[in-house]
Amino acid sequence: MIDFEAPILIKGAGDLATGVAHRLHRAGFRPVLTELAQPLTVRRKVSFSEAVYEGRIEVEGVTAALAAGVDEARAMLNRGLVPVIVDPGGDVLRLLSPLVLIEATLAKRNTGVALSDAGWVIALGPGYTAGRDAHAVVETQRGHDLGRVILSGMAAPDTGEPEAVRGYTHERVLRAPAGGVFTPVAAIGDAVAAGQVVGHVGAVPVAAAIGGVVRGLLHGGLTVTPGLKIGDVDPRGRREYCFTIGDKARAVGGGALEVLLYFLAGRH
Repeated sequence: MIDFEAPILIKGAGDLATGVAHRLHRAGFRPVLTELAQPLTVRRKVSFSEAVYEGRIEVEGVTAALAAGVDEARAMLNRGLVPVIVDPGGDVLRLLSPLVLIEATLAKRNTGVALSDAGWVIALGPGYTAGRDAHAVVETQRGHDLGRVILSGMAAPDTGEPEAVRGYTHERVLRAPAGGVFTPVAAIGDAVAAGQVVGHVGAVPVAAAIGGVVRGLLHGGLTVTPGLKIGDVDPRGRREYCFTIGDKARAVGGGALEVLLYFLAGRH
């Protein structure tokens, strides 16, 4: 029997983790997400990690709120909210004792997740082997297998290449030109031209390489390192894409939901 009351712990609260949490919440499950004290999420308007900075955020009708701990998170679940807990030490796993753990940090390597961490462990993307590190892995690489459930083996290895949008790959990505404090000038959803300054790292300007819409931008005031991804520009120019869950996050969320139902139906 499916236990809809048991909490599901999602490690990470970025845009892909949010796509998973959103689908699980709408299906009647009770996800709890954990994050760092200063998330480095770029697609902030569609990421529950933004609750760490703002207290709460709504993404497509689902509201996430910052919880001080497991007790407050349980109370939030009863009010229909998705709790986000700052948990740099990984203590929530022990305190919550979730039915399911979903590793959604996209670290591309095993960060210490083990089969014994929960009744079922699901990992997103490369770095994990289904049957050894997790009970199942969900493919995150774009292409034919995006969202595919893997019960034996690994997801495709990370290519290190940003996805192509209208033929642009690395040109879309905004990276820190130096180390220092990031100060945005543009906002997510703004239209920008090639060469336009969208922010500064210290006194060094960060300019868009192509024209389009600022789809993601790091939270202002954070200290960044050289080369860190701090934003991206969408050459399609569709402002609404900045504020809705992307196709990749929906597909991965669908894969995670499939795994969950598969397990809870007793087929594994």
